[in-house]
Amino acid sequence: MVEPTPGYELPLQLFAAFRAIIDAAHDDLARHGYPDVKPMHGFVFQAIGTQGTTAVELGARLGVSKQAAGKTIANLEKLGYVERAADPNDARRKLVRLTAHGLDMLAVSARSFDAIQAQWAETIGPERLAALQNDLRTLAPGELLRLDVPGWFSGDR
Repeated sequence: MVEPTPGYELPLQLFAAFRAIIDAAHDDLARHGYPDVKPMHGFVFQAIGTQGTTAVELGARLGVSKQAAGKTIANLEKLGYVERAADPNDARRKLVRLTAHGLDMLAVSARSFDAIQAQWAETIGPERLAALQNDLRTLAPGELLRLDVPGWFSGDR
């Protein structure tokens, strides 16, 4: 029989597993030519999406201020992952869009996460990994991807 651990250990174990996945993915990204991508950038890229967004919308999706979103956009623009362009539907608005470099990084990232999942399946077995994923879906129902994590971590949400 497995002895129960103190309740506070569960969120720490879940976070440690999350951190292990993210660190492994970012190590792989660095090996594939993307050493400057940070963990928070994944939330930003998802919030920008394939259609693009504005700084105001990005801030709202991430749960951060427009100014914080603007600083992040400027940094990612300098690194070549995003670009600003006029909105074809409203010339007063500037859209932030992923560049080809940003889209390629996302493709490498997706392959990295698939490889990490395969490694975990090899470590604990595919059935146990599938059961873990099903259990987590049961315990954490609702949105799979909460884009407001950056604001949540900083206490803004």
